Amino acid sequence: MGLFSSKLGIDLGTANTLVYVPGRGIILNEPSVVAVSERDNRILSVGLAAKEMIGRTPDDIIAYRPMRDGVIADYRVTEAMLRYFIGKAMGQWNFLKPEVMVSVPAGVTSTERRAVIEAAMRAGAKNAYVVKEPILAAIGAGIPIYEARGHMVVDIGGGTTDVAVISLGGIVASTSVKCAGNRIDQAIADYIKKTFNLAIGDKTAEDIKIQIGSAVPLEEEFTMVIKGRDFIAGLPRSVNVSTNEIVKAVDKELREMVKAIKDVLQETPPELSSDIIDAGIIMTGGSSLLRNLPELVYRRTGVKAILAEDALYCVVKGTGVALEHLDTYKKSIIAKR
Repeated sequence: MGLFSSKLGIDLGTANTLVYVPGRGIILNEPSVVAVSERDNRILSVGLAAKEMIGRTPDDIIAYRPMRDGVIADYRVTEAMLRYFIGKAMGQWNFLKPEVMVSVPAGVTSTERRAVIEAAMRAGAKNAYVVKEPILAAIGAGIPIYEARGHMVVDIGGGTTDVAVISLGGIVASTSVKCAGNRIDQAIADYIKKTFNLAIGDKTAEDIKIQIGSAVPLEEEFTMVIKGRDFIAGLPRSVNVSTNEIVKAVDKELREMVKAIKDVLQETPPELSSDIIDAGIIMTGGSSLLRNLPELVYRRTGVKAILAEDALYCVVKGTGVALEHLDTYKKSIIAKR
């Protein structure tokens, strides 16, 4: 048995779910999507297979994203999704019940926390623990969270932006806003609709963000050809879009994220503020990868912002570290026996 640790860390995200096994790393990274047949309410597929179906399904198949804004919006579907991910992660060891640690946004209510724990237990966990995302992101980014120093983490995912100041292993000040990657994609789609009368899907909006998006205007812009459906003629059409148009399109969403950071800075005790000025703001999560976002944060707050290494995987790597050292981290962990 020695070789196989039956511990799993799960970053249950709005957009993607990642599973981490101590000693083996990230073994699974799939979209948080479940395809359900409307007729008999049966779950048809989960993860990648289900995402392929989004926007391409016959009417009686619905592709659900059970995590809305980082919290469980549909309990039954979330449980099915967890069961699938746990089963897939355990593979041939599926008869063993693993210890599971799941990340939750800093702003979740105790009811929402319980829902995550129960879903994990019913999906086959022996024990389930939940830890707040900013703490896990900090651990995963290599921040020594138990020092008596203030560290600020900004974790921007698909559904939520979590901002937290951590000192002595706990969260001193935090906020969580439901404005993150998905809202940026939506803003891009709306802009393309308004400006060019062109309808594009979520996937295209996300591609635009990744390929040519930026948080601050660029002198040397990127351009991209976008294909979509003309709203008026109803026929396919393509247009050219460049970076600085996208900068304008997402301005409002980015302002909301920066405001969340400012709000937390304003309620941070002065001693810790000076630590943050020294160490900078650590940015994690997939949406932190938007070009020049750390630069925008620096311009608006005056505090330098640094993109964490492997920003996309900080939270799930944090679950791995915390699982290996449960006793060290137990004061940040909420457990269910």
